[in-house]
Amino acid sequence: MTHRPAHRPAPRSDAPSRIGRPDVIAQAHARSLEIGLRASETPDFQPLRRPALRELVGRNRSLYTHALPVMETLHAQIVDTQSMVLLTDNHGVILHSLGDSDFVEKANRVALCPGVSWAEADRGTNAIGTALVDGQPTVVHADEHFLHANRILTCSCAPIADPFGRTIGALDVSGDTRGFHKHTLALVRMSAQMIENHLFSNQFADAIRVHFHARAEFIGTLFEGLAAFAADGTFLSANRSALFQFGQPLAELQRQPFDALFGIPFAGLLQQIARTPGESILLTLPSGVRVVARGEYAAPRYMAHGVASDDFNFNGTARAPLSGGARHAPRAVDPAPLATLETLDTGDAQVAAILRRVAKLRGRDIPILVLGKTGTGKEWLARAIHHDSPRRAAPFVALNCASLPETLIEAELFGYEDGAFTGAKKRGSVGKIVQADGGTLFLDEIGDMPLAQQVRLMRVLQERTVVPLGGTRPIPVDLRIVCATHRNLRAMIDEGTFREDLYYRINGLVVTLPPLRERTDLAALVARMLALQPDSEHLPRRVSAAVLERFAQCRWPGNLRQLANVLRTASIMAEGAEQIELDDLPEDFLQDCADVTDVGNARWAAAGPGNDADVSGAVASVQQGGAHTVAPARMEDWQAKLIAQTLARLDGNVSAAARELGLARNTVYRYLRRGSTAH
Repeated sequence: MTHRPAHRPAPRSDAPSRIGRPDVIAQAHARSLEIGLRASETPDFQPLRRPALRELVGRNRSLYTHALPVMETLHAQIVDTQSMVLLTDNHGVILHSLGDSDFVEKANRVALCPGVSWAEADRGTNAIGTALVDGQPTVVHADEHFLHANRILTCSCAPIADPFGRTIGALDVSGDTRGFHKHTLALVRMSAQMIENHLFSNQFADAIRVHFHARAEFIGTLFEGLAAFAADGTFLSANRSALFQFGQPLAELQRQPFDALFGIPFAGLLQQIARTPGESILLTLPSGVRVVARGEYAAPRYMAHGVASDDFNFNGTARAPLSGGARHAPRAVDPAPLATLETLDTGDAQVAAILRRVAKLRGRDIPILVLGKTGTGKEWLARAIHHDSPRRAAPFVALNCASLPETLIEAELFGYEDGAFTGAKKRGSVGKIVQADGGTLFLDEIGDMPLAQQVRLMRVLQERTVVPLGGTRPIPVDLRIVCATHRNLRAMIDEGTFREDLYYRINGLVVTLPPLRERTDLAALVARMLALQPDSEHLPRRVSAAVLERFAQCRWPGNLRQLANVLRTASIMAEGAEQIELDDLPEDFLQDCADVTDVGNARWAAAGPGNDADVSGAVASVQQGGAHTVAPARMEDWQAKLIAQTLARLDGNVSAAARELGLARNTVYRYLRRGSTAH
């Protein structure tokens, strides 16, 4: 028996459909009756006092921190609809709310505010309590609420799970019944999933993660599957999308080896990441479904032979091996310098000029901004600047602004007081700025720092003090700052995504590192990297002339980092030999080099640089009579143009385009990503 009117008016056309839902509501009403609630009663719901609410938020700090920016985005999507966004803990107690001012008063009348429990036991059938009981996204509209007092509301709620599938809270949008929209629940579900993905990335920041989906365009989006593995290949967890794609519960996945989940050995994935970091590969799920996947190392990155795969150390030391399955805190302070300005000078004129300019600032705390593409050695230069300064005995502290979820950058950079983050350090954290006191703070990918943190950083640089989160006492700091980015900060200033005042604070001297393909010291770099290899005396210390010639033909999109990874893998393959031969190089790398040579030389051999008419003819011949176009001036642009045109003609079929062009699928995917980044 339920507490609905016997003769209820027909629902409006935009009211939630009852098809497939009556049982959920009926069962929830039955539970409300069993508890002993009466539909007509108005219970006294006294919110938690401020100290108790602060304590509850503290116990849910991770959920609260990751949810706040998502709640703000969600609220912006539903603004002016007489509604509010609510975050609760796993018991249904509201932790935080964001609402339209014209709805807050009405919400307060039904105790829809922080510190109040909306569990079914307290409020009867309602979206928050019922979603937490059922573990499913739920809509409870108008008179579907058990208590008459709550029937002024329409509510859409989705539970939030931690990275191990345990429900830790709920996200809800509640509003006036007249403002109901059938798409609200979809927005809430997507927002809850976004929070879950942020929590997942934070939990497994030091793990090896596989991003995958049956459709390549969904990699890097909210809908991608995420699976995390320890250094020895042990399955750790998977996000909601991954569980759906696997079609298996988490407990079942935890009993399966990597090759059973993805169809290749775990060592194969590690080798692929080392050879072509950031590239996509095809894997096979247990169901037989083929998915596009991208593996990534965390910080510190892992190698198959157990050594962290940060770029080759210029002082010849190796990082300690990592034990399987253990979580490691990100390395903040490295007392051992990896490079000096002298060791970085390996014969390239552009680099030598940069080093001379930087050397003139030795002993002066002028901020330096290092520009350059990913993998060009920006952190090497920052470490060399630190080592060759009077601060060399103090810490060098690095933070990659692009590697942390937006909501964690503030805590990592500025620190937090005791108890601010339950589940983290019980005594708080001093933060990277204070850790660098007396030394050098290196902020990599400064262009990815959120605007709110840019404001706080600007204040630190002006006042030379920092106030940790949850603290009131400013801490004085004395440090030098070196920043790096691959982004165009001036363009970001024009777009309003980077603060102009901060830009002029960090660019006392600006230097731009050249990409590897433009350097003239490739042979010297190879020799230096091989000479400084750690581990075994049986690893070769040189490459053959054929290998060096092949290296000279490659574009090196991953720059020095890619070269280091290729040499490390090839060295292992050639263990015991005197030198590295072509057969020792990773197959994907050889194929990519061949692609560049084949497309650049064979397909446009007759055209020649600068001959637009001939190039257009070559492109048109491949298009089988398509319209002539003027080719771009650079070889890589010719390649991209031909690939794009072939894909368009083949309706986006990557495999067919790769076969027709004689390229590896990875090469086609790479050009697709490059094109999307450019636009």
